[in-house]
Amino acid sequence: MSSEGRISAMASAAQGASLKDILGDNESLAKRPSLGEEAVERLRELILLEKLPPGLALNERDISEKLGISRTPVREAIRQLEIDGLVSYSETRRPYVADPPLSQLSDWLNVQGALEGLAGELACQKATDEELKKIAELQDHMVELAESEDRYRLFGIDMQFHSAIVAAADNPALAETHRTFNARLWRARFVSAKQMANQASQIRKHQDIVEALLARDGMAASKALRHHLANAIKNIENAYAERSQHQ
Repeated sequence: MSSEGRISAMASAAQGASLKDILGDNESLAKRPSLGEEAVERLRELILLEKLPPGLALNERDISEKLGISRTPVREAIRQLEIDGLVSYSETRRPYVADPPLSQLSDWLNVQGALEGLAGELACQKATDEELKKIAELQDHMVELAESEDRYRLFGIDMQFHSAIVAAADNPALAETHRTFNARLWRARFVSAKQMANQASQIRKHQDIVEALLARDGMAASKALRHHLANAIKNIENAYAERSQHQ
């Protein structure tokens, strides 16, 4: 076959294949996080672990030097963290680590408790068996990591657990509202989750939620989720009291 014929044959074969067929499952072609996204995750972790404490001014130049990146992705990261409720701005538009008052956090958590209670009720009606299985598996994973010192990793799974319940409720309006409040409460929920003295109680509450969901008992699931969020308020109150004693 001539070179022209081979080229024509290859072109015909390519036209009959999809882009997915041609690229396959090559992991090297998967979307990689941008520098801005990496900066968001790094700064979020530093804020949640309070290595960047509440009220601390965030200097773009200092952060870019420490992270080894330019100031542009750092600026993007700070803007995203403002949306997430982890960064606030002064009157002169200088960013600092957010430190909302306890009364505001309590109000937000009360709303979040109502949202997650509704999510649990709807999930009992609408969730697939596979979705409920995934939620139970996330709980099992948290139990396995209960004694881990990596509180940040454990917290990430905890948030996946709650987000999976909201997703299983199959209500876009509820999911959107939940995301908004969860962004504001990200650090507060981490403060609650890392209270080691309350770890056994937290595991039991999660298990109550899972058992209610698997039984498709909407009333019990709603009650368990509301109780869980009410307990978070108490944990945060204790954490704030401890912090004030050390100031």
